[in-house]
Amino acid sequence: MRRNFTSVTEFILLGLTSRLELQILFFVLFLAIYVTTVAGNLGMIVLIQVHAWLHMPMYFFLSHLSVVDLCFSSNVTPKMLEIFLSERKTIFYSACLLQCYFFIALVPVEIYILAVMALDLYMAICNPLLYGSKRSGNVCTSLITVPYVHGTLTGLMETMWTYSLVFCGPSEVGHFYCADPPLIRLACSDTYNKELSMFVVAGFNFTYSLLIILISCSYIFPAILRIRSSEGRRKAFSTCSSHLTAVTIFCATLFFMYLRPPLKESMAQGKVLAVFYTTVIPVLNPMIYSLSYKDVKEAFIRELFHRKLLSK
Repeated sequence: MRRNFTSVTEFILLGLTSRLELQILFFVLFLAIYVTTVAGNLGMIVLIQVHAWLHMPMYFFLSHLSVVDLCFSSNVTPKMLEIFLSERKTIFYSACLLQCYFFIALVPVEIYILAVMALDLYMAICNPLLYGSKRSGNVCTSLITVPYVHGTLTGLMETMWTYSLVFCGPSEVGHFYCADPPLIRLACSDTYNKELSMFVVAGFNFTYSLLIILISCSYIFPAILRIRSSEGRRKAFSTCSSHLTAVTIFCATLFFMYLRPPLKESMAQGKVLAVFYTTVIPVLNPMIYSLSYKDVKEAFIRELFHRKLLSK
C-alpha cells in the first residue's frame, strides 16, 4: 500500500470537555475507575492462576477476558488522564496510530473470546459427560490462540488503511483517544476504502461471533430447563445470564460506535459510548463474572481470610 504525504505530525485530542472544573472532576473519577479496573482484572487473573480448583476451561477463558479488558483500559485511560491535567493535549502521529492499532486489534479478540466462552458453556451444560475430554489443555490453547491471531491481523490491516490516509489539517481529534471514526473525518484524501473496510470487517466480526453465541444459547436454555435439580438450574442460569449481560453491553456499545457513518452527530454520541466501553465495561466484567461464578467468589473469600490470618 503506497504511503501518501501527511503534513500532520501530531494530533490534538479535544477530550471530553473544555471546562476546567469538569476536567478535574473527571480526572478523579476516571483515575478511581482505572485503579479499580486494574485491581479487579489483575485480581481475577491471579486468583485463577494460584487456585488449583479454578484451573478449568471456563476460568481459563475468563482470565484471558480479564487480560484483554486490562489492555483495553490501559491503552486509553492513561492518555485520557494526562489530557485532563495537561495544557498541551497532543499525541504524536505514530503514537496515535499505535493506540488506534491496539484498540482495533483488541475488539475482535474480546468478542471472539466471548463467543468461545459461549461454546464452553454449551459443552459444560449440554454435554457435561464429554466436557473434560473435549476441553483438554491443547484444545483450550487453540481456541484462545485464534482470537489473538485474528485480532492482530485485523488491527494491522485496518491501521494500514488509516496509515494510507492523508492528514493535512486541521489536526483536532474530537475524541479523548485516537479512533477510526474521528480520524476519518480529519482526512483530506479519499476515505471510501477505509470506511468500506471498517464496515465490512466490523460487520463480519459482529455477525459471526454473535451467530456462535446465539446458536449456543439456543441449545443451552432448553438444556437448563431439563435440569432436574433446582439448584443446578439456578447455577446454570446465573452463569449464562452473566455471560449474556457482558455480551449485550459489549456488542451494543460497539455497534453504535462502528456500524454507523462517521457524522458529527454520531461522533458526539460515540464519544459517550466510548467512555462507557473503554472505562466502565473493563471494570464491570470482573464484577459480573465474580458474582455469578461461585468458585471465584469462594476463592476470593478464602484469599481475604488467608491474608487476615497472616496479618495477625
